[in-house]
Amino acid sequence: MPRTPIEPQFTVEHLSILDSDGNLDSALEPSIAPDELKRLHRAMLLGRRFDERMLRLQRQGRIGTFAPIKGQEAAQIGSVAALRRTDWMVPSFRETASMLWRGWTMERILLFFAGYLEGGQPTPEQRDLPICIPVATQLPHAVGLAYAAQYRGDDAVVMAYCGDGATSEGDFHEAMNFAGVWHVPVVFVCQNNQWAISVPLKKQTHSRTIAQKALAYGLPGVQVDGNDVLAVYAAAREAVDRARAGDGPTLIECVTYRLGFHTTADDPSKYRSEEEVTMWEKKDPLTRFRAYLEQRNLLESDIESRVDEEIAAAVQRFEATPPADPLTMFDHAYAELPPDLEAQRAEMAVREAAGPPRVGEPTPLPPRATPMRGQRLTRR
Repeated sequence: MPRTPIEPQFTVEHLSILDSDGNLDSALEPSIAPDELKRLHRAMLLGRRFDERMLRLQRQGRIGTFAPIKGQEAAQIGSVAALRRTDWMVPSFRETASMLWRGWTMERILLFFAGYLEGGQPTPEQRDLPICIPVATQLPHAVGLAYAAQYRGDDAVVMAYCGDGATSEGDFHEAMNFAGVWHVPVVFVCQNNQWAISVPLKKQTHSRTIAQKALAYGLPGVQVDGNDVLAVYAAAREAVDRARAGDGPTLIECVTYRLGFHTTADDPSKYRSEEEVTMWEKKDPLTRFRAYLEQRNLLESDIESRVDEEIAAAVQRFEATPPADPLTMFDHAYAELPPDLEAQRAEMAVREAAGPPRVGEPTPLPPRATPMRGQRLTRR
């Protein structure tokens, strides 16, 4: 039976402008004003130093589990810097640097990881969605935002982040499919940091690249050196401009590396070698960009101390926040609380009003509630 080819062989471009040895391809160097280059470096440095401070706070029990970003600062700052304030940013759970760029304060981020409801709430003027923990579930929402912007005639672009592990989830493929079908202004940024918790990329996909997955859905995909902030910025700027002009979505694969833990509950030494980590440390995005700025005489000599002072002040403001009201845990799950949760809320309210019980004293309980049909209400 004869076979007729219906698609040509595809190619996927890889973009690198400033390599790990400091070699610059000046023909590809994006036009970025000196002040903006300084701002990019400051944002990357702030993301790194704040991440390190958060790790110390977590180890001291002052915040809860979080996902460190060390090694991924260029992928985040290079991409988010291409957005306007009127655009939308949709994070997953490892976009601390992008969030800082978009106006999230450090104390608000700390409040989120300390369990405060207020920590996950964007300010009214922010066009950002909150941190999303379930893998890839934010991506269909991002496409919905882009569809709404297109429908309303708004020129906003949506940038949605995910990791390489998200490409194994159905939500990723559904979002890509609808983005292609509706031709909406969304830019997917996949931070391919080589590991989905303890699962390496080679066990995630047999595709040579993640970028090529875009082609199945009729949209362009490009792979960039995710540790090269200039390459990420150039690719993101092109994708955002395309989307804003009505030319549809793009998938950007940022090839980078998670130098630290998946989360602070993780021990990466159980599944990857020190030699691998050492190899990627030589490609550190901050070291590379710092050398570039030094060559251009743009590096600010006191930037690190000023960033550290800013972080210390933010930590002080965070720790001056009054304790959270535990009753708020009942406020946003149901429009009308079921009787069993209403009873739990009443019991907690009594406990909170009474304060911590003294040793040997019985715990006060609320009045007996009316049981639901088929429910036995017991007392201790």
